[in-house]
Amino acid sequence: MDSLTLKQFQDQVSELLLRHRSLLDVLSKFQQSNAAVNRSVIKSITECGCIEVIAGKQAYHPEMTMQEAKDTLGTHVNGQLCENCREAVGTELGRNLFYMSALGNILDVDLEQVVEEESKKCSTLGFFNMS
Repeated sequence: MDSLTLKQFQDQVSELLLRHRSLLDVLSKFQQSNAAVNRSVIKSITECGCIEVIAGKQAYHPEMTMQEAKDTLGTHVNGQLCENCREAVGTELGRNLFYMSALGNILDVDLEQVVEEESKKCSTLGFFNMS
């Protein structure tokens, strides 16, 4: 089976979204789905315990090379999501993508183009893109 493109997914969302076609409804559902993603990750920490957050100041210095930064800077995550938590987080991320696609549809923004443009920025700006 061929991989589903972002454009195909966005078109599918357009066909399925009936109840929340208002921009305000979609914005609020997108925000709600984002909160649900956060909550599912938090539950992986506080209820399941399959992952832990161990955070502290990152030892970053502007003169670091890309490799030194990758070797030094951490994610603050210890452990890996268990199967149940991975499924829960994945479900919530899917719902979040659905409403992101719906928002793109309402505002006539092609998410595939957005990804391409962001990828170009990442390629051009590289390491300093998201600083």
